Amino acid sequence: MAWDTEGTKRKILEAAMSEFARLGPDGTTLERVAKLAGVNKERVYNYFGDKRALFSAVLRSELAKVASALPITSFAVEDMGDYAGRAYDYHLENPELSRLMRWEGLAFDGEVPDEEQRREYYGYKIQAVAEGQRQGIVTQALEADHLAFLVLALAGWWSAVPQVARMLTGPDSREEHARRRASVVEAARRLALAP
Repeated sequence: MAWDTEGTKRKILEAAMSEFARLGPDGTTLERVAKLAGVNKERVYNYFGDKRALFSAVLRSELAKVASALPITSFAVEDMGDYAGRAYDYHLENPELSRLMRWEGLAFDGEVPDEEQRREYYGYKIQAVAEGQRQGIVTQALEADHLAFLVLALAGWWSAVPQVARMLTGPDSREEHARRRASVVEAARRLALAP
């Protein structure tokens, strides 16, 4: 019987994502990841290297998922509020991404793994805003990079600090999430609105 290498890598990444999101890179052990994935620790090392390399692979995988789920080309033709609403939905369904990003900020001092590649990806978002600005659809009162960051923060911060969201706006419920999403959409549209 042949070994399912890709399936095994996927199991390791899923187990590692869960553990890293819960405990961070310093609190996670490769032994625990291997056990959750149903493989021996040596397989984790063989496929991904050390713990830092595995953490980077997990982030790379999760960021590829969000990039695929939330494509954007130009806010000259796409509504920034709709995009922010979809980003809110993604973070609500995948709160681990926010946790991983916060752990990355705590674990790495200075440049993070894959930073150049990720800058390029974020550059597409900035260009989408800039295109909307060039077409007169999006405000020029804020620079494109800051506006892109603010919209991402609007959409993702609810999942990043769910305890604060709960204390300010009440317990999680379908109705409350609809209200939060509507606020994100409206706030993004107002931020982007050209005079």
